[in-house]
Amino acid sequence: MLTKRIIPCLDIKNGRTVKGINFVDLRDAGDPVELAEIYAKTGADELVFLDISATEERRRTLADLVLRVAEKVNIPFTVGGGISSVEDVDILLHNGADKVSINSSAVKNPQLINDLVAKFGSQCIVVAIDAKQIEGEWIVHLVGGKVPTALNLFTWAKEVEERGAGEILFTSMNHDGTKDGFANEALAKLSTELNIPIIASGGAGNMQHFTDTFIEGKADAALAASVFHFKEIEIKDLKEELKRNHIPVRL
Repeated sequence: MLTKRIIPCLDIKNGRTVKGINFVDLRDAGDPVELAEIYAKTGADELVFLDISATEERRRTLADLVLRVAEKVNIPFTVGGGISSVEDVDILLHNGADKVSINSSAVKNPQLINDLVAKFGSQCIVVAIDAKQIEGEWIVHLVGGKVPTALNLFTWAKEVEERGAGEILFTSMNHDGTKDGFANEALAKLSTELNIPIIASGGAGNMQHFTDTFIEGKADAALAASVFHFKEIEIKDLKEELKRNHIPVRL
């Protein structure tokens, strides 16, 4: 059985790690390179860096940050934000990223997924989907959750898989930063309908929430930010708790 992954997420704005609630009310959480180094040493399986203002400001992800992180960590890390071309991805992977995450650019140009997979392989390509449940339907949003689309989460996720993406990072905007638990019903549906790994994001508040998303949500990995950044949960303690609950993890 594949082990479940614990992934700290570092949202980057102006070179600093930030964290908000429902995608707004951001507060500083520290230096991203220092945090990455700590997580790599304390049991994180992977890291995700999202330059949350890159798409909005129409600029590339900070490639120099990737280089600095690559020099300090020995675990896989994914970088996203403002990626819209094969060239963008080439630069990031060359600087040391293991995977890239695309979101808004994939919705605007779905062929980009195919092009990236053809060039770099599906194992490098993560498609992030930010969705909000509105009147019972999960609606995909763009530009850091600011722009609603006509896309349904499950329809879009299936297309993403068919175009060759290696995994999906699903963030529930309803749950983001609330610490009330992950969107396990939606996650379970995604995991049942798709054959690629699903990363759960949005809502982690305590260790039970991670257990629940692996069991009820059938997630392959769980991503969180503030509970790790502000030391509310230590990754080593979390993994020991998951193991006690018979969830396979790398200790």
